[in-house]
Amino acid sequence: MIAHHKDTARIRRHRRVRKRVSGTQARPRLYAFRSLRYMYAQLIDDDSGRTLAEADSREPELVAEGSSKRDLAASKAVGKAVGERALAAGISEVVFDRGGYLYHGRVKALADGAREAGLKF
Repeated sequence: MIAHHKDTARIRRHRRVRKRVSGTQARPRLYAFRSLRYMYAQLIDDDSGRTLAEADSREPELVAEGSSKRDLAASKAVGKAVGERALAAGISEVVFDRGGYLYHGRVKALADGAREAGLKF
């Protein structure tokens, strides 16, 4: 009997989505990764294989004093930070790649933060 783990299923969903979702220089891919502790976001140009901007909840200036690095507020702050860094790099439109995760909770908070910063999906 084969054990099916949550992360294996997530990777299968992510590969299925990545067949269709690709980032370019003009419209990079906003990739969200959620670990048990932190939230990560990257803007990736798949044509050249480069990361154009990134942010994560490990950065001390993004997480408010006394709050958790795992909560919705931290994820929203990561989304705002990556959105501001994208606008500074001249990027205003992105393709959202939720990484195989369901679009709710921390992934949705990251997307909302990026939209608040001015990114268009």
